[in-house]
Parts: sequence; structure tokens; C-alpha cells
Amino acid sequence: MAETADGGSGPERPGSRLRRLLHRLLAGWRGDPGIWRRGIVLAVLALLLALVMLLHSRIPNRVGNLGSLTETFLPWLGFAIPVLLLLGLLRKSATALVAVLLPAIVWLNLFGGLLSDKSGSGGDLMVATHNVNADNPDPAVTARDVASSGADVLALEEIPGTAVAVYERALAPTYKYHAVVGTVGLWSRYPMTDTQAVDIKLGWKRAMRATVTTPEGPVAVYVAHMPSVRVKVEAGFTARQRDKSADALGEAIAAEPLKRVVLLGDLNGTMNDRSLNAVTSQMRSTQGAAGSGFGFSWPASFPMARIDQIMVRGVEPESSWTLPRTGSDHLPVAARVKLDTSS
Repeated sequence: MAETADGGSGPERPGSRLRRLLHRLLAGWRGDPGIWRRGIVLAVLALLLALVMLLHSRIPNRVGNLGSLTETFLPWLGFAIPVLLLLGLLRKSATALVAVLLPAIVWLNLFGGLLSDKSGSGGDLMVATHNVNADNPDPAVTARDVASSGADVLALEEIPGTAVAVYERALAPTYKYHAVVGTVGLWSRYPMTDTQAVDIKLGWKRAMRATVTTPEGPVAVYVAHMPSVRVKVEAGFTARQRDKSADALGEAIAAEPLKRVVLLGDLNGTMNDRSLNAVTSQMRSTQGAAGSGFGFSWPASFPMARIDQIMVRGVEPESSWTLPRTGSDHLPVAARVKLDTSS
């Protein structure tokens, strides 16, 4: 209880309580000559953490693709900062506390922009993509769930041949036009032409391209499902086939004659992963440009990475978000984009 103006007592304000605790903490440190000598190990760990985040692009991929593995989960390194801060307080080390400022600044510089809500209310086309999972126990329900999002253009990946007809029947009431190429498919409210497979050097079809004729004009829409990556004890982060396919997809998009391009799909990699540079260097992520938060999409039970992407070129992102969980191990992701960028 805190004393009131008339000499009585009342509830203590949270701010007063915090100031009192800080006062006690600092009072316990005053006159302690060891506050700068203690916590050297914590300070070194903080500096190493800052260096890993700051120089992540310099971590080599020669050994188990360690660089790509680090970049895939790079935002999660930020959780080490409050741990180091707490340990520094418990150790009563001014050196450690000062050192923790460096990784905090680096993390905010890398990811601070994702903490704010950049979504707008505009846009004249809604797109969505979903890896539906080949082992999905109820593909019809999944199809209806993603169709109910209101997307004008919907891409699906990892469609098993035995379930193609199920998805086609479930989506037919919402989408007049569609095409399935291998294990990927595209559904649209607007006419689709020039549908063709995109060779991503796999030996089987997991990518496609189509021209979608919207009221604002034609848009080249790519759908891709990059090969999976694995983390193995003996081999590390194995992603060679994924990287080769990403390079091939990047070449196809670079050669695209249409000005407006949208890429939808499961790239099995994040925007930070240097191995996707052939694609990410020429396109914008809708989540980074117009989303709120990190937009993690995998695994659906506890999303840890944004590997399902909506990327654009010649198109202005307006908003980006994840959709509710379905029977898949991925979350669907959606975005609204502005096609008419003349105004």
C-alpha cells in the first residue's frame, strides 16, 4: 500500500513499485567494485550473438549449409537477448548489461520494421497460396476453407494426383477458371491463358505459369513448390536441390515479358535465405512490405518460419496476412495488391 495525501494508504501504482524495485537494485550495486569485472563471459556471448546476426550472410554454406540454416531461423535469435539481460541482472554485471545493448540494436535494425502494422485497406486483387499437404485427411474441407477467404486468385501446392478431382469439385462453385500442372494448381475468378509448366530442374512438374486477365489488365502468375530441405545430423541443412530449383525459377521470372508478376507458393525458404536470392533479388515480399508481424506459416501447429511466400513485381502490396489453420501442416497466406499503380 502507498501513503495518500491525507496520511492514509491506498493501492500502490505500478510505476511507483517499479521505481522502488529499481532503486533497491541500484542501491545494492552502489559501491560494488565488481560490477564491471563480473559477467565477462555473458558480455562475450552477447557480442557473439550480435556478430552472428550482423554478419549472417558471411556464415559459409560449405559445411551443412550452416549459413542458410541460420538465416531460416534468424529472427528467433532475438529470444537470446532477454535471457542474457536477465542473467546480467542476476550476475549484477554492468559489463554484461551494456554488451546486451549491441545484439538488441542489431535485431531491431534487422526486424524492427516487421513489428509495426503496415497493412492498408486498398488493393484491387486478393491472392492466396496454400501447401495443402499430400496427406491432408480432408482435402474438400481444406479447399472450401481457403476459398471462403475471398481470394480472387488461389494457388495450391502439393496436390496428390488422387485428390485433384476433389479439389476441382470443391473449388468449382467459387472459381470459373483453373489449371493443374503436376502437383501445383491455380484457380481464378478471371480468365486464364498461356498456362504452362515452368522447368525448375526436378524431372517432374512442381511449378507453373499463367496469364490472369484481371479488370486492370493481364498479370503473370507463377505457382511454385520448391523441393523440401532437411536437417540431418550427418549432413546438416541439406538444400542443394532446392537451391538449384530456385535458380531456375529466378531465371524464368527474369525472362517474364509481362510487367506485372505475382509469385505464389511454398519456396521452402525464408526471405533471409541467401540461396533464394535468384528470386528474392527481383521481387518484393508482400509480408515485408504490407504485413503485420513475421507472418510465420510453418509448421501450422507452432509456426516458426515464413516459407510460404507471396511475392510481386510491378505490383503494389497493400496488405498481407496468414489464414486460419486447415488440415495441412502449413498455414495458408493471403495478400491484397494494387494492380493499377498509375495513381
